[in-house]
Amino acid sequence: MTPAPTLTPRRELWLLMTLAGIQFTHILDFMIMMPLGPQFRALFGISDAQFGLLVSAYTLAAGASGLLASTYVDRFGRKKLLLTLYVLFGVATLACGLAPSYVLLMAARVAAGLFGGVLSALCQTIVADTIPFERRGRAMSVVMTSFSVSTVAGVPLGLFLAAHFSWHAPFFGIAALSGVLVVMAALTMPRLDHHLQGVRPSTWSGLSQVLADRNHQKAFALTALMMSAGFTVVPYITLYMTANAGLRAEDIPYIYLCGGVVTLFSARWFGRATDRLGKVRTFRWLALGAVVPMVGVTLVGGLPLAAILVVTTLMFMFMSGRMIPGMAIITSAAEPRLRGTFMTLNASVQAAGMGIAAFVGGQLISRDPQGLVRNYWQAALVGALASCAAVWLAPRLTLHGATAAPAKS
Repeated sequence: MTPAPTLTPRRELWLLMTLAGIQFTHILDFMIMMPLGPQFRALFGISDAQFGLLVSAYTLAAGASGLLASTYVDRFGRKKLLLTLYVLFGVATLACGLAPSYVLLMAARVAAGLFGGVLSALCQTIVADTIPFERRGRAMSVVMTSFSVSTVAGVPLGLFLAAHFSWHAPFFGIAALSGVLVVMAALTMPRLDHHLQGVRPSTWSGLSQVLADRNHQKAFALTALMMSAGFTVVPYITLYMTANAGLRAEDIPYIYLCGGVVTLFSARWFGRATDRLGKVRTFRWLALGAVVPMVGVTLVGGLPLAAILVVTTLMFMFMSGRMIPGMAIITSAAEPRLRGTFMTLNASVQAAGMGIAAFVGGQLISRDPQGLVRNYWQAALVGALASCAAVWLAPRLTLHGATAAPAKS
């Protein structure tokens, strides 16, 4: 494959910031659903399990979209494809804000997932295509700060808009911001069509090569485990905190604000550690470190708000932090000439893992006659087991571009 053009440091920074902005809207569109759970339950008269299905619909649709995208993603320029899908994502998010019923909101969430899921894969593919292996951890941390910014500013602002206007307002805001970012991306991103040069495998040949590669199979399994480790718990934090921990609706934004502020700073440090200490080593400690606060979040009923914020902030810090070395490992595990196809398939696995985990969590928890959430700790136990399995699997991948063949770098 023809190598990607070398970018100047300034152009590289613009590229990473643009990708971070796109990721911000995509992540916020998904995350804003979770703290709005009590409002949707009251407005549409749905159960916790039905709300879990509403969350899962987005991710499962993204998974299906990734499967479809794997047949064409390497046959178009990255920039052109990214802009097209991003425009469609913005339109689908606008439709979410206009939905008058649970059924129509579900349909709009499916449409948003169909386009949003591929966006994440394209952003990660562009990072891997343009940033050298030895600096990929830091580059990934820049893009991953979009998670922190979405929790620091996006979710609290979205909840503010929902509280003072209506639940429709956050979706209108995301759609408007997406329109601004489309223009920015069109002006700042390079063409990124170097992968179209030279001999390329046919659509089905490339797909079969990706699926048949043993290293790719391990990477897909690692992705599924990483996603399952958090999303049995995260979608139901607001439900548990308001029902069991005694928090008021106006206290919920502090959970996302504190978690986002800390991860905004810790993400850069974890990115540097990923490149300096090794991708697998950093992932191991962060994934194991996430287990304790993840279980702790399900057991904080009766604690004061300050103590609850300590536990939830630690969970957000470790959960988002492990994604930096984790995604650096996974993108480096892809065969470079098949990276676009691999990453879109990986996005399907990622979305399916999130959706299935959220569904499992919704099936495990229940409500007693007093309205308290029960068995939340069981959902955390499933996530903890998945995290430990991911730690076991990560060193068994081979990373392309590393100085040593095994994934110990």
